[in-house]
Amino acid sequence: MANINVAVIGGSGIYKLDAIKVKNQIKVHTPFGDPSAEIMECEVDGVSFYFLPRHGHGHKFTPSEVNYRANIFALKKLGVNTVISISAVGSLQEEFAPRQFVFVDQFIDWTKGLRKRTFFDEGIVGHVSTANPVEIVLQKRLFEASQKAGVDSHLGGTYICIEGPQFSTKAESKIYRSFGASVIGMTNVPEAFLAKEAGMAYATVAMVTDYDCWKEEHCSVQEIMDVMKSNYVSAQKFIVEAIPGLVKNPIKFTAENQYAVMTDPSLHQSSHKEIIETLLK
Repeated sequence: MANINVAVIGGSGIYKLDAIKVKNQIKVHTPFGDPSAEIMECEVDGVSFYFLPRHGHGHKFTPSEVNYRANIFALKKLGVNTVISISAVGSLQEEFAPRQFVFVDQFIDWTKGLRKRTFFDEGIVGHVSTANPVEIVLQKRLFEASQKAGVDSHLGGTYICIEGPQFSTKAESKIYRSFGASVIGMTNVPEAFLAKEAGMAYATVAMVTDYDCWKEEHCSVQEIMDVMKSNYVSAQKFIVEAIPGLVKNPIKFTAENQYAVMTDPSLHQSSHKEIIETLLK
């Protein structure tokens, strides 16, 4: 199996981009069930990376139904240590406009408790700090790549994650704005926290499709779809610029999960072995 340490998690439109060649599809089994789809080994500009369609092929899983634990565990099992999340978001602040990318550094979890959000349960107790959920070195490298690719981007911001699949009410949208959140989405929690538990560098590329409903001049679904198409063109330019550099010159970071497991080793069950060994490798 190829030695690949960079992966992209995103929508199905990403791997269909002209600049990306799909070389192989890998089925990975995990203790948490199957990931959203087979992991695709892709190539861009002569270098390889993995791609995982978060919602499955054909977009068949809602944000609440995505098996986030299986997705992150499968990538870690394959040897990935660097994860780039590409996600469509709504803007909660005037300065973050449609067609722009926001490289966020913080998350607010506003989901409803429907999602499995940790690897450390069912007999394994562990604690990992999520004070800084985004790997800053990776975030800055990705931002710089977006600038070189000519994508209008912002460095820094807060992503609030709601349960979905419904969008916000106006009252909710105004509350989120009052929190100081920059953008709103439905998928990056618990994904970012699980990557942290797995000792991976994680960063989000939040592609703004529209202003959330707090703004009176709210756009139609068709207008949002048109912006998404434009964003995918920008995403193609971004990936061509970002991936080769990360593969050829990997980022250096310190995994924060090495001392996470608190449970006495004598209490570890056979079912725990693969989980602990994979997360800590």
